[in-house]
Amino acid sequence: MRRRGAARVALSALLGVNLILPSRPEPVAAAGFVEAYPVTAAAMRAAGHPYADWVADGRRFLTFDARGDGRAVEVLGDLADADRIAVLVPGVGSTLADFDRGLGGVAGRAPAVQAAQLYRRLRSTDPSARVAVLAWLGYDPPDGVVAAVSDASARRGAVGLAGLLRELATRRPTATITVIGHSYGALVAALAAAHAPAQVGDVVSLGGVGAGVQRADELRDGLRFWAAEASSDWIRRVPGVRLPDLGYGRRPGDPAFGARPLPVDGVSGHDGYLATGSATLGALAEVVLGTGPVEEAR
Repeated sequence: MRRRGAARVALSALLGVNLILPSRPEPVAAAGFVEAYPVTAAAMRAAGHPYADWVADGRRFLTFDARGDGRAVEVLGDLADADRIAVLVPGVGSTLADFDRGLGGVAGRAPAVQAAQLYRRLRSTDPSARVAVLAWLGYDPPDGVVAAVSDASARRGAVGLAGLLRELATRRPTATITVIGHSYGALVAALAAAHAPAQVGDVVSLGGVGAGVQRADELRDGLRFWAAEASSDWIRRVPGVRLPDLGYGRRPGDPAFGARPLPVDGVSGHDGYLATGSATLGALAEVVLGTGPVEEAR
């Protein structure tokens, strides 16, 4: 009991100061395919500002639900014709209200901003590639550290994400899918990808807190696991605690985890992995496109 109490205090201190109790869990529905665009557009128009404005700007969504903290799955690119698909999963505190602006007004945390930065880099790296990027806020991330020290939200989210991955694999059987998780989202991504269809070839952790396993080779055979962890990222101070209902085990950025390292030059803090000009963004584009970044030592 003393060890569990100490670990909870350590994680609470390191993960932030927002001690908000978890809300009642809601069922997570898997997103559909492009046929959902008209349905979600109608729902967003009915919801009014700012969501109606997003539709007017030509943005497309597989999922939209304004209830509670909200759900949204935005698509950039032509998903129906994509050969390379990237799915981005955000972390703690992400809500529909912050989908565009980011938690605390930090744009680097905004799912829409992260997806747009990756999509632009993919298009500039290979303009001829048929790519699509999904900003997947299809689950209810923990609202604060009391909930975040548990993997319960991640496991619920992984069910919905796994459903989406199966749908993508069915609709685009020749496409290659990369799942990318930021912070707590890396845990969701890893849990969902562990038993994902073969089209999911790569999982990427950006400042990830855990992966549900102690080593990358414990995941599905043939699944490549990549990790970026900057020296300035506070996630490095989170202890690798794994107790019943508490902690996440070894961080993917820990060399002992055995992930393929991504370069982190130009990354500042916990939210800078997809910033324009970061080495991680360029390397991640190569992973998605299948050209393969050079594996550099940390």
